[in-house]
Amino acid sequence: MTETTGTSETRRSVIDVLLVGNPNTGKTSVFNSLTGLRQKTGNYPGVTVEKKTGIVTGPDGATLRLHDMPGMYSLTPKSLDDSIAREVLIGEADEELDIRLIVVVADASNLNRNLYLVTQLIDLGIPVAVAMNMMDNAVSSGVHIDLDALSEQLQVPIVPVVASRQQGIDELRRMMFDQIGPEDRDARPAGSTEVAGEAVSFAERFPRRRLLGGLLDEALAPAAAWFGEHTNLNEVAQTSEALRVTSSDQALQTWMEGRQDPSCKEDLKRIVEQTRGRLDELQVPWRMLETILRYDQIDDLYSRVVREDRDVQDNLSVRLDRAFTHRVAGPVIVLAVFALVFQSIFSWAEAPMTLIEDGIAALGAFVYQFLPAGLLRDLLVDGVIAGVGAVLVFLPQILFLFFFLALLEDTGYMARVAFIMDRFMKSMGLSGHSVMPLLSSFACAIPGIMATRTIKNWKDRLITIMIAPLMSCSARLPVYILLIGAFFPSMTILGVFTLQGLMLFSMYIFGIVVAIGAALVFKRFFMKDAVPTSFVMELPPYRRPSLKWVLLQMFERAKVFVTEAGQIILAISVVLWFLASYPQPDDYDSMTSRSRIQQSYAGQLGQLIEPAIEPLGFDWKVGIGLITSFVAREVLVSTMATIYNVEEADETSVDLRSSLRSEVDPETGEQVYTPLVAVSLMVFFALACQCMATVAIVKRETNGWKWPIVMVLYMTALAYVGSLVVYQGGLFLGYG
Repeated sequence: MTETTGTSETRRSVIDVLLVGNPNTGKTSVFNSLTGLRQKTGNYPGVTVEKKTGIVTGPDGATLRLHDMPGMYSLTPKSLDDSIAREVLIGEADEELDIRLIVVVADASNLNRNLYLVTQLIDLGIPVAVAMNMMDNAVSSGVHIDLDALSEQLQVPIVPVVASRQQGIDELRRMMFDQIGPEDRDARPAGSTEVAGEAVSFAERFPRRRLLGGLLDEALAPAAAWFGEHTNLNEVAQTSEALRVTSSDQALQTWMEGRQDPSCKEDLKRIVEQTRGRLDELQVPWRMLETILRYDQIDDLYSRVVREDRDVQDNLSVRLDRAFTHRVAGPVIVLAVFALVFQSIFSWAEAPMTLIEDGIAALGAFVYQFLPAGLLRDLLVDGVIAGVGAVLVFLPQILFLFFFLALLEDTGYMARVAFIMDRFMKSMGLSGHSVMPLLSSFACAIPGIMATRTIKNWKDRLITIMIAPLMSCSARLPVYILLIGAFFPSMTILGVFTLQGLMLFSMYIFGIVVAIGAALVFKRFFMKDAVPTSFVMELPPYRRPSLKWVLLQMFERAKVFVTEAGQIILAISVVLWFLASYPQPDDYDSMTSRSRIQQSYAGQLGQLIEPAIEPLGFDWKVGIGLITSFVAREVLVSTMATIYNVEEADETSVDLRSSLRSEVDPETGEQVYTPLVAVSLMVFFALACQCMATVAIVKRETNGWKWPIVMVLYMTALAYVGSLVVYQGGLFLGYG
């Protein structure tokens, strides 16, 4: 991206800095600390990988554009995210960037592994700086790093930081601008690959392999020459990439896929085969050669700059993991933790919900009194204010859910949950790579589905996409709270839990159990040859959570929910108000409220589908809610409120809950809604695909309409059958 000033031929390129690092190094915390609220999200051109960019302001008011790259362990890609990050780093991406600096966020407590990526990035020839994060964890683990010596050996600046506490962030910011320098902010042709300084010979970067010396350089020379001819890489990077494609079939395949000319691909393949043959003659094991050479250098470097205190190696994280990752105790602790989370969501949100509810009611009453009777007042009170209330009143539960998820993530416990769940994933025929996408789906299925890009096996990824919407997302929460609060008492169980909290927890467990069954069916009958990939993950040390980071994550996720879901709810509430209020015949004023809604457009639509849903225990009013909620699940709350002519469309409105409990069939005199009907309705919402945004993201991720259609059909059928079994089974057992 460039900016043109007037008619001058001189172009001033935007200063781009890349933020790179392994997963779980605190890279996002560093990014948020550097950019604050001056950031935006989007997608890389032509793909669905999310990119985050932000503006960093220097001491003199100068600015640069910081790019938060997807987490990666090396420049050999193993997922779509890795591929995109690699393309940006080597200048092969569609988006043109003027990269002046790469800032690598490294975990000081796991330095050995983090240095692998650091050395690869240094070999790209682009200026590199290191933000050595989690220094406090390193010290508590008995790891003491001589950062000055490490900086001298790597010949890159290193700044110690503790991002969770904002320590070292100002120093890191100053270092970034010092590395760029005022003179480097002047005009430079966009996309320039010129690198300051002389290229260092490849052999010198691996001191313990100097025995190979010129023989290794000689063997790699033809491949390096190919990169010199077909890429813009500098001399050091050419040799580094030559080693990478020689050592890894995956790296070779990645470069071949990026070339359009078939002859160019064949040349590279032929040259690499010749290079491997030459190394065989030298009795040099070319497979994994880059890894061997780099870790040989890293081990030598580590021994000279790091001192380990063995007396504190058995630290708190190790002791806690003996319980939290235990084969028996681990799953029990997971269930207990999440049971307490959902119990807290139900009980702690009552007070703020009441305040919001009273505020919405007061606003509706004010507008009702202020405006004269007529169409405008009815629209504002029963449509707009009711719709806004439906969003705002269940916001406390959403906030608490996101708060606890962020808290568990920041402490490091969520990684343990993924580790424990790996065993269950294997029983489903999947690998642990599916765990984090499924856990993310508890907040929203959309980021969960997008997170499946890290799954290398396409069929494993597809199965994960197909079952992710079965995880009970935050949009289901208002529906659960409305029905549980209306039909189940708040009685205490075991002195700690309440019936309502356990009911809410059970709905989440129900979704997980059904997802396991669905995955087994997909694996057994539709994707028999899908072989689960091995799952290796790093367990980060337990950390004291940063309240600032947790609150930031909570509000960011809640803001997305309110702005996106709120717009849908507001629009549908207004449309539904019209459908429930019209047509108005001549005797409209003398008609009862029930007669008005029955003869309305909405009533006619509900009565049309009532025969199909009556076996589930649903009447035509619920039928209207089912139709509107296929756009977004949470719309059911505002739909039911509008139908009952309740002022506030929210799940804790006493009027709405009372209306549901007291609804009586005029023909039979029996109660329309019972606890059994409530359970049947919750089961339907737990299983049905009622989110058009999710359908759209599945279409984008699978590049077609086949799998979104399959998902809608199988989940709708599952919801219908599930509700049918629950309701009819309940009647048979006498719970009607």
